[in-house]
Amino acid sequence: MLTDKELKKKFKLVASAEPDKYYATSVLKAEGFMRKQCKCGTYFWTVHKEQETCGDPECLGRIDIFKGTPVKKKLSFPEVWLGFKRFFEKRGYKAINRYPVISRWNPTTDFTNASIAAFQPYVISGESDPPAKKLVIPQFCLRFGDVDNVGVTGSHCTGFVMIGQHAFVSKEEWSQAEVFTDIYEYITQEVGLPKEELTLHEDSWAGGGNYGPCMEFFSRGVELFNQVYMMFEHSDSGDKELKIKVLDMGLGMERVAWFTQGAITIYDAAFPTIIDKLKKKLGVEIDKELYRKFAPVASRLNLDETDDVDKEWQGIASELGVSVDELKSKIMLMTALYSIAEHSRALLFALADGGLPSNVGGYYNLRVIFRRAMDFIDKHKWEVSLPEVCEWHAEYLKPIYPELAKGLGDVKKILEVEKHKYYQSKRKGEQAVAQLLKSKKEVTPDKMVELYDSQGISPEQIRIEAEKKGLHVEVPENFYALVARRHEQSEKAPSDKTQTKREIELDLKDVPSTEALYFESYDYLDFEARVLKIIDDKFVVLDRTAFYPTSGGQLHDKGIINKAEVVDVFKQGSVIVHVIKGKPDFEAGDKVDCKIDFDTRLQLAQHHTAAHIINGVARKILGNHVWQAGASKSMEKARLDITHYDSLTDAEVARIEQDANIIIRQDMPVYKSFMLRNVAEAKYGFVLYQGGAVPGKEIRVVSIPGLDVEACGGTHLNLTGEVKLIKILKTSKVQDGIVRIEFTAGNAAVKTSLAEQGILDEAAKMLGVDVDQLPGRVQELFDAWKKARKALKAGKKMLSAELMLTSTIAYKGSDILVKLAETLQTQPEHVNKTIERFLKELDDMKKKLK
Repeated sequence: MLTDKELKKKFKLVASAEPDKYYATSVLKAEGFMRKQCKCGTYFWTVHKEQETCGDPECLGRIDIFKGTPVKKKLSFPEVWLGFKRFFEKRGYKAINRYPVISRWNPTTDFTNASIAAFQPYVISGESDPPAKKLVIPQFCLRFGDVDNVGVTGSHCTGFVMIGQHAFVSKEEWSQAEVFTDIYEYITQEVGLPKEELTLHEDSWAGGGNYGPCMEFFSRGVELFNQVYMMFEHSDSGDKELKIKVLDMGLGMERVAWFTQGAITIYDAAFPTIIDKLKKKLGVEIDKELYRKFAPVASRLNLDETDDVDKEWQGIASELGVSVDELKSKIMLMTALYSIAEHSRALLFALADGGLPSNVGGYYNLRVIFRRAMDFIDKHKWEVSLPEVCEWHAEYLKPIYPELAKGLGDVKKILEVEKHKYYQSKRKGEQAVAQLLKSKKEVTPDKMVELYDSQGISPEQIRIEAEKKGLHVEVPENFYALVARRHEQSEKAPSDKTQTKREIELDLKDVPSTEALYFESYDYLDFEARVLKIIDDKFVVLDRTAFYPTSGGQLHDKGIINKAEVVDVFKQGSVIVHVIKGKPDFEAGDKVDCKIDFDTRLQLAQHHTAAHIINGVARKILGNHVWQAGASKSMEKARLDITHYDSLTDAEVARIEQDANIIIRQDMPVYKSFMLRNVAEAKYGFVLYQGGAVPGKEIRVVSIPGLDVEACGGTHLNLTGEVKLIKILKTSKVQDGIVRIEFTAGNAAVKTSLAEQGILDEAAKMLGVDVDQLPGRVQELFDAWKKARKALKAGKKMLSAELMLTSTIAYKGSDILVKLAETLQTQPEHVNKTIERFLKELDDMKKKLK
């Protein structure tokens, strides 16, 4: 199958061969535009007979908006969206709020990277209805392919707003001329750009298995936006027309503000108040005369477009009449300031939407831009905090994105934790850098990337330490692109929400989908069904079933079909398969009586509902960055993995358990219902996708009002009171940014409590104290035990009486310590082995001391 890049190139030739079929040429001709071909091969439209190039900055050789903008309106960043919204609402488009930049509804990507991505994959495929047939959206997006260019070219960002003009309509409702006219008249009438200043490119677009023609709008070397007409679906079996026609117009909000203002960089146009505050706070003065000359040619330093960036620096310096060193020193100072401002804004959106910097998968990119900003701050010894800059951004963006201010508390906490980790890595890295330089081995780009990736050592730290030793280390200009390349193959953290693929695939080609009955109520235990197929006297398929198959991290039900014992249940496609023990006493076509084991069903439902309670409570206590990252529910215990930036403290664990049991005592209703995806999203938002993406036009929503709401297919109780009790066994940090909470609930939790109480009573009896006196007595024993060990290590002899006393205390204390400090959170059968090992150590200690 062709790659997106290959498909785009191929279809561009097809579309340009028949422009009247694939582009709104009738509108262009009516407006006086003529079709030409540039030296680069691109066909373009212009009203100028003498124009020979397509107006792309590479063909034009510059960006030419700095000597005066061709529009009368100078639009601030917020005004771009507010004006766009007014214009398109008058034309029948519905304005909707942005989607989160952390795209948990989309199984194909971590981040929302375009406005159309908000509606992928389910709306584009026709599986789910859109919020409106014609809509506009101010979608904040993240892309990390240009990190090295940020601050240098004056036009690159990692985070940006793509205003989307979208339509999702049938073939009969589709009018390419109409949607083209809407955006053409927006730029010429609302923004006020004369058509004489416009050049339009014929292009194509491909992505996500879809493709179609595309029209790009350029003016003075700036691509303002493009309008994609998604018409076809691409697959191995062949291409076909999409069921619905999709309009995907993406307008760079920063670019339009930049273009109308004629600002020297996109950053000065997009967040001017933040740039001004940084300049004032840091005492940075810009060489405006130099920057005015540099800005039109800065695009030549784009690392994606140039093969020799050093040569470009030299060429630009020569043209401007300054040395390369002088040019770099002035430009790179502003690069640092611009990058801090830009990266802070990207982090603000990502963290406010529930993202966490990490060493795993795509979220690694958040850590990369955080540390790049911190490297600039440290390099210039600037006194500025990223949380403060985020606060400035939130205030400036309040007219469009008021939700950002609400999330500032969580954002600040996360950034402070990241700052601590940054300096911790830096301190640890000093020794590694010293050893590297001492070895006198060549410090290659690959070695720098390895050190950055494994230990967080920045290239700047290596360069500075090398200079101290009189060594020269060349940091590659595309360093962060090299880092990103290393992580391109990284996958998302694995989730237990995905059922493991079975080794054996059964032949179920002609078997219809199974009607699932377990959604209705957890205590629906007895039912009749008809046998559709039996395979190898072991695998049974019914037309309907209340047996829950292993999925979503929840173990399967057990029970009987007639007299046959059901020992496993799984789902293959849309068919539920029952695995039985022994030969069946029924045949295909027979009606059978089925009964589910209530104890198993109840315990699994208690653990599943408890997981939702703990998730909701943890989110309230720890912050909105908490999302479910995985879960498992068995008969004995359950676990919930949540996103969190640090290990949980004892106080946090105690509070989560306490508040979870308060929810149980409140006996709140647990609502379960199927809803259309778009209706559920409109009502609850994207917090629905706690466990990740859920397919289907309809999704099952499980809601505990005011606490937790999730798209979930598991078995759940009707009231939180039916959980009875939640006991947290232990918590651990399983990977960067993921904390695991192991717990028991319901009947399993009662057993845990009884076992714990038994240990406490036994310990109190051994020491001759009341249970409430145990903590002080245990501390006394622990101190005595440490004293004995310390004496042994120091090789000191102790008096016989003291030795016997200490040993006796330590002997008794070990039993208590192990039981209380280590074993309360494990299975009882593990206790004795631990105690035996501990006592043997004390006996050996006693012999050596004698």
